[in-house]
Amino acid sequence: MAAGSFRRRIASQLSKVLDLPPENLINSISAVPVSKKRHVADFQFSIASVTENSSSDYLAQDLHRQAEKLAERLKCDSIVSEISAGPGTVNFTINRELLAKTVLQQVWKDGSEYGVKSELFSTVPRQKVVIEFSSPNIAKKFHIGHLRSTIVGNFIANLKAALGHEVVRINYLGDWGMQFGLLGVGFQSFGNKEKLKSSPLQHLFEVYVQINKAAEDENTKKLAKDFFRKLEEHDEQTLSIWKQFRDLSIEEYIRIYKRLGVHFDEYSGESFYQEKAQEVLKILDNKGLLQKTIKGTGIVDLSEKKDLSLVSTVMRSDGTSLYITRQVSPSVDLAAAIDRMNKHSWDTMIYVTDKSQSNHFQHLFQILKLMGYDWAERCQHVSFGLVQGMKTRRGEVIFLEDVLNEVRSRMLQNMTSTKTTKEIQDPVETAEKVGLAALIIQDFRGLLSSDYQFSWDRALQSRGDTGVFLQYTHARLHSLKQMHGNAELTDVNVACLQEPDAISVLQHLLRYDEVLYRSSQDLQPKHIVSYLLTLSHLAAVAHKTLPVRGSAPEVAQARLCLFQAARSVLANGMKLLGITPVTQM
Repeated sequence: MAAGSFRRRIASQLSKVLDLPPENLINSISAVPVSKKRHVADFQFSIASVTENSSSDYLAQDLHRQAEKLAERLKCDSIVSEISAGPGTVNFTINRELLAKTVLQQVWKDGSEYGVKSELFSTVPRQKVVIEFSSPNIAKKFHIGHLRSTIVGNFIANLKAALGHEVVRINYLGDWGMQFGLLGVGFQSFGNKEKLKSSPLQHLFEVYVQINKAAEDENTKKLAKDFFRKLEEHDEQTLSIWKQFRDLSIEEYIRIYKRLGVHFDEYSGESFYQEKAQEVLKILDNKGLLQKTIKGTGIVDLSEKKDLSLVSTVMRSDGTSLYITRQVSPSVDLAAAIDRMNKHSWDTMIYVTDKSQSNHFQHLFQILKLMGYDWAERCQHVSFGLVQGMKTRRGEVIFLEDVLNEVRSRMLQNMTSTKTTKEIQDPVETAEKVGLAALIIQDFRGLLSSDYQFSWDRALQSRGDTGVFLQYTHARLHSLKQMHGNAELTDVNVACLQEPDAISVLQHLLRYDEVLYRSSQDLQPKHIVSYLLTLSHLAAVAHKTLPVRGSAPEVAQARLCLFQAARSVLANGMKLLGITPVTQM
């Protein structure tokens, strides 16, 4: 990794002066973010990382003096051309030609693995990671509420896979419960087999709306209970209807996931764990963890003092495990977690859901620990906030497909108003990819746990910090290759890349591994989003000030190589976020 070789060289110098092993110093040496003030060093070493006394008074008074002293003891060489002291840091500037040569060579050599081969990841063990995300309810159209879980889970899976982990993507469907009793009765009354085949989820949605009007009717309630009881008893005809609902739902979802660029290794669901959930209840009972309330409901006491001040309900009063909602019942999830460990022997399991389910997962992990499963420590809940104000032109939006169609249509309209759209081979497909980038970047710009207000105007701006701008930049950089051909790295004279705007792009490329490392630690996509937006702005400035056309051949080749490196890293980052880069726009 480009940054890695420079970090090691700086650590080696520091090691001799500080009398510390170089490997203890590497993580305290970081690439300096590019500044609009132009001249910034390439790396900085934090003095606080080697200071024993870390009181704030001591830090404020003494760190700068220590940095100055250390900078005086260090010497420039063929790699480091300048050393200076900053507030609590020692700053290192790399020989400019060596910087350009090393960064471009590394991007060229590593291709799609640039950044992930960094020594920052060398101590991170390769793991088997199970990620559960998306999880819509079958027999219902894909609700917009599941979009965040889908794109966040996809990002985490992409990132983990890129870093060399073995990833299992699981879609845990809401495919069981009393609502299927109601839907089954509704289909018997209002269902149409032809409509079910031609537009399954739309038809089931219509059926559900109709039967829901009679949901409070005692006869309807009784019929729904009877239908669900037959389902629990594995009645062949009833199961056949339910299975058809499930299979048709998955087919529809796969079609929508394809539009989102998302895939799953396994479609699971609450229905898989009916019997296993009963086994879990027996284990809880045998371990003395299952208690009964006066009403006969089964609970697990999670309070520290064992005074029932914090309990989790795991069983209905009729002795069956709860399926109603995740917030109410962890019993099915307990069975699923145990089953996944038996099946996959995972190292980490990540659940991606909205933050309203945080308590449910805290209870789930606590009960697993009480049951004696130490691996519960390796379960993780990645939560996210709510999206507000997502409306189509027709009003408040409910279904994801309406949003995807809307963003594609708006994007197509925007593209049609520009001169270049006529040349695009498949404008509808391009509009789809650019529109999805717009949705993803608006979603990923902030902390995942934050709620945010959705805005079509903000999302679809072609300038500013948007997914449209990322796609536009990628297409523009790609067009340079189309116009001028590939630059061969062997022909590049790096002395032609000494302008401030070229150096800014190179410095920014140097930081990519640190950004990936940060996202890998907290699973927040915002670090990568911010990095790619800055890269796009820097590339846009360089594109204006460092023209390829009309420049001397040697200069043109060097600049072309710089722009190809920027495009390559931009594409890599976009793919991690779940965005397919476009080559025309």
